[in-house]
Amino acid sequence: MKGMEIAEAYYDQFGKKMLDEEFPEIAGIVAVGLVGSGSECYGYDDELSRDHDFEPGFTVFLPPEEVVDRKTAFRLERAYAKLPDEFMGLTRNKDVSFDAGRKGVVRAGDFFLSKVGSEEGDLSLEKWLTIPEHYLIEATNGKVFRDDLGFFSDVRKKLAFFPEDVRLKKLAGCLSAAEQAANYNFERLLLRGDEAGAQLAIVEYVRHAMHAAFLLERRYMPYYKWVFRAFIELPTFALLKEDLESLLTEGNATGEAIEKRSRIRRINAALGEELRRQALSDYDGLHLDSFAHCVNGKIKDPSLRNAHIMAAI
Repeated sequence: MKGMEIAEAYYDQFGKKMLDEEFPEIAGIVAVGLVGSGSECYGYDDELSRDHDFEPGFTVFLPPEEVVDRKTAFRLERAYAKLPDEFMGLTRNKDVSFDAGRKGVVRAGDFFLSKVGSEEGDLSLEKWLTIPEHYLIEATNGKVFRDDLGFFSDVRKKLAFFPEDVRLKKLAGCLSAAEQAANYNFERLLLRGDEAGAQLAIVEYVRHAMHAAFLLERRYMPYYKWVFRAFIELPTFALLKEDLESLLTEGNATGEAIEKRSRIRRINAALGEELRRQALSDYDGLHLDSFAHCVNGKIKDPSLRNAHIMAAI
């Protein structure tokens, strides 16, 4: 059973009763779920995930202190700590502080503040441009089991994805950076006989090309260790996974470099097709830098449009 299913079952069996019977006055005004860091919040957990920070439990997200005071919050923490330690063959962490186990009792505002720098999810353009995407994922992933008032879910909706101008600026930057890495730096480093440097250029190309794919699918790109796992969930680009993996794992000898160029062309062609489908460019070639300038020209905010094309990456 996956960690999210275990968490929800633990809440259904123990947490719901605790709230309804011991805290009836706040049961309908808190939110409960499992979101944030941890592979189970992404649905990516497996047997290996169970070697650390894997336990039954959930998170109770509290509204502001004027709604649920400190005394009640402390009582709730104590009640949560007394829930059964063993469940489905798993043992709970004895340290019940939220930071220690990622589960427990926390103010919703504090949670969002730690992820995106805003308790209410109201972000300035500058913050949208600079917050690492994996923090935005951690604020919006997982599952909410209960949120009667919708206060927690409403913030998550605000953070669901970038405003369109921000998406376009990031996309333009990724396309430009991918072009520079593959069609300029990679080739020049090969001419110099610097195979290690050429491979670093390929790494940069893959990183930015994959980021562009996530942006085109309107999904945040996760922390690097989950990028390939998440990539197969992109309906438009999942079939490119083999090409992207091969770019990273194959060498840069003459024959291998020829094959890499073919893979890059296929990836660029797929990105270009989707860019045209979304009416972000009518360019019909394979140079991503040409797409990048078309995309940048679609940005409505003049200050953001006129900023350096790589200002958002």
